[in-house]
Amino acid sequence: MLKYRHYVFKCYDGRTLNYQFIGGSRLVHSGDEQIYRQSDDDMPSFVGIDTFLQGPLIQTAEGLKEYGADVAIMGAPFDMGVVNRPGARFGPRAIRQAGYFGAPNDDLYHMGLRVYPTNTLKVVDFGDANCPPSSLERSHLAIQEKVAQAVGAGAIPIVVGGDHSVTLPSATAVAEHYGFGRVGMVHFDAHADTAPSTYGGVLASHSSPMRRLIESGAIPGKNFVQVGLRGYWPPHTLFDWMREQGMRWHQMSEIETRGFDAVLKDAISEALDGPELIYLSVDVDVMDPAFAPATGTPEPGGLTSSELLKAVRHIVGSVQIVAADIVEVAPDYEGPSNITAEAAHRVILEIISAIAAGRKR
Repeated sequence: MLKYRHYVFKCYDGRTLNYQFIGGSRLVHSGDEQIYRQSDDDMPSFVGIDTFLQGPLIQTAEGLKEYGADVAIMGAPFDMGVVNRPGARFGPRAIRQAGYFGAPNDDLYHMGLRVYPTNTLKVVDFGDANCPPSSLERSHLAIQEKVAQAVGAGAIPIVVGGDHSVTLPSATAVAEHYGFGRVGMVHFDAHADTAPSTYGGVLASHSSPMRRLIESGAIPGKNFVQVGLRGYWPPHTLFDWMREQGMRWHQMSEIETRGFDAVLKDAISEALDGPELIYLSVDVDVMDPAFAPATGTPEPGGLTSSELLKAVRHIVGSVQIVAADIVEVAPDYEGPSNITAEAAHRVILEIISAIAAGRKR
């Protein structure tokens, strides 16, 4: 039988904190808010509740404000928007379980950026949007509301998908907060995601979020920069539409010809040409299936995981990121290695590290 130990402490500001220890974990009550934290003792990654980086779990906007969260990791376990292989609804759980870092995590050190990201920033797990499997509309609304809570609390939301349709409600919430037309999108993907509709006239699949954002005015076409496009879709007629909207993109064929460093330099310059605020969207299928096999629409001939991490690090370090997402991890399509979830986990950690390095300057 578990024994509960209860302590009451007075804070320097007069608040009362009630600590309840349950085994090796700790529940912290501050007012009406409850925050789950891992034990103060050193713990390996496989012990405790699966939160991102074994960090604190806060599930209300009030809790984010009170804690002073800088970054809020939130799951969007939704995959009703796929047109090929389903399973991305399990992505958030797989990505949380990835990594080998235990708790506490404040000694994580980014060798390249020379920063302790989780010591510099307050990074919390904001839980999941409640996405009922029977309703695209209700799921998208739940995602939009939860992202709005995070940005309203002053945190940078990093949305963990889920299929790429979750970018539509997420980026809409960010644009509503900062103002339509003020936010730009840097988008890593094998596909442009600008389809007018998909099978049967579906308007909100993972093939269409960027088009819907442009049509709504949330993010104008001229504020889009796409990197990594390749394969056999979209057709030239859709590229004509994208050009008319002022969108800019870099195909893998250009990266192969000019080199990734030159293309990355141009992408950063284009991202800074207009909007001051950037939403970063990363579809794991921008990577070659050798590095990200567990995804719904794998496309051979993509980036390596090293190239993607470098690109994310440089872009986040060069612009003002106000939100991000990492999508399309469908963990059931690979074996026990979990390399896709591991790569996605590192993308998030690179985002956090680059933000932290910027704060340290």
